[in-house]
Amino acid sequence: MKIVFMGTPDFAVASLSALQQAGLDIVGVVTAADKPAGRGQKLSESAVKKYAIENGLKVLQPLKLKDPDFIEQLKALNADLFVVVAFRMLPEIVWQMPSKGTINLHGSLLPQYRGAAPINHVIINGEKESGVTTFFLKQEIDTGDIIFSDAVEITEDETAGDLHDKLMAIGAKLIVKTVKAIEAGDYNEVPQPQSDELKSAPKIFKDFCKVDWNQNTQTAYNHIRGLSPYPTAFTVLNEKTLKIFKAEPEYKEPGISAGAFLTDGKTYLKFATKDGFIKVTDVQFEGKKRMLIDEFLRGMRL
Repeated sequence: MKIVFMGTPDFAVASLSALQQAGLDIVGVVTAADKPAGRGQKLSESAVKKYAIENGLKVLQPLKLKDPDFIEQLKALNADLFVVVAFRMLPEIVWQMPSKGTINLHGSLLPQYRGAAPINHVIINGEKESGVTTFFLKQEIDTGDIIFSDAVEITEDETAGDLHDKLMAIGAKLIVKTVKAIEAGDYNEVPQPQSDELKSAPKIFKDFCKVDWNQNTQTAYNHIRGLSPYPTAFTVLNEKTLKIFKAEPEYKEPGISAGAFLTDGKTYLKFATKDGFIKVTDVQFEGKKRMLIDEFLRGMRL
């Protein structure tokens, strides 16, 4: 069975590597076009492209997925199955092309948390469990028939970055299991239930990342860890942005107004919430490098 793999970031590399190590026939890799990055604005290759080139795989980098030249190149690969992991939304002309369909790996237990940022939102919402799901693509995003899923526990102090790495590993195994099942014709498709009570995982914008200290302690804490390490929660301190990568909740009456802070100028900095404190431990002040709180306080006068 010939496979075309579509993906861009590190999360997708694990699945591509697992497919290749399982001896499956990857006839092409589709990934994002190179983009200018950094101060020098040098062209940067996606993680998937770097892996593909290192492993001798054919790479396609279309600017537009409906481009006639790209469509012809894709057809010429004569793939039986497309595998999509952390890529953009595909037009129907693409996902309907292979005879065995197009499958996607999603970073949640579908039908919950459809959308662009499931890993962030499950932690922001204080969930105790998440997972990965493989499904066949259809027109509406993340709504296709489920093939397999695998669940993991979310611990109290886990960040989005921690969960990302956990799901990346189990997702790679699930992709291989799914592809082999499709190749053998040994699987069942389960339609996703439709409900108004489903939680979504929309794309995250900067305004959403600002911490609302008027929330209770647990909600603020979940918000911070659900955005760490990217796109990162922040607050304003001395009229500048303070990014918060890690923090600890303190459940005790604050005695000061929400958003006010306490510090000894050496070892701790904590912001009051509605019913407690958030003690920040790993931060980045505007114009500075990321640092632990004691190092940050040595260079600041608050």
